[in-house]
Amino acid sequence: MDLGLKGRRAIVCASSKGLGRACAISLAQAGCEVVINGRNKDMLEASAKEIASATGARVIPVVADVGTAEGRKALLSAVAQVDILVNNNGGPPPKDFRHLSHADMIAGVEANMLTPVEMIQGVIDGMVERRFGRIINITSGSVKAPLPMLDLSSGARAGLTAFVAGIARQVAASNVTINNILPGAFLTDRLRATAQAAASKIPGQTADDVLAARTKLIPAQRLGDPSEFGELCAFLASAQAGYITGQNLLIDGGAFPGAF
Repeated sequence: MDLGLKGRRAIVCASSKGLGRACAISLAQAGCEVVINGRNKDMLEASAKEIASATGARVIPVVADVGTAEGRKALLSAVAQVDILVNNNGGPPPKDFRHLSHADMIAGVEANMLTPVEMIQGVIDGMVERRFGRIINITSGSVKAPLPMLDLSSGARAGLTAFVAGIARQVAASNVTINNILPGAFLTDRLRATAQAAASKIPGQTADDVLAARTKLIPAQRLGDPSEFGELCAFLASAQAGYITGQNLLIDGGAFPGAF
């Protein structure tokens, strides 16, 4: 299906690897010019070359930390106009809430709530003026089903979810949509690192054992492929998705047991 995105310009934050990279690939395949972002220059430039080679799209690498004002400025100035913004940022590491310092909590809220809000502030008026815009926030399935030790991540992302809910309704008439994608367990470097950390606390356990145990809890009986996530992101950015806004789309293989 032609998503109506040829010639559109997209910024995908934190996209040198993982789910962000998957979104960048799918948007590039759909015909977008894509700005990708990361802090590791070599990894980012390698990803840019790979995506450009595979898709034929123009891919602009911006080495920056999106969590800083300088990083956000660099991203927002990489293209003349932004039609699609995919907000993404790493979450805080697992930690018992009792041991979270005030500084830890501020850093978590800065990374997973305030940073995406400031990116939205930087693009939304131009989208409204041009009467096209797609904003997609990558949050987490833990927003709906909080996980132990990820309280800070869940709380900050839930704050973002509530913050943008009203904004989405304010700009919908201008063909600007804001939606959130809530990933479950996808086979990314972050999931592998989390599994390794969990395994290190259990004698005789390996990261593969931890991942296998988690897989058994997923009705689909597998972990997600990042490319599946990227395709959902591209559809939400499409011309056909203009009537979808203010929504939280869970993509988790059926792991969340609720009907709503």
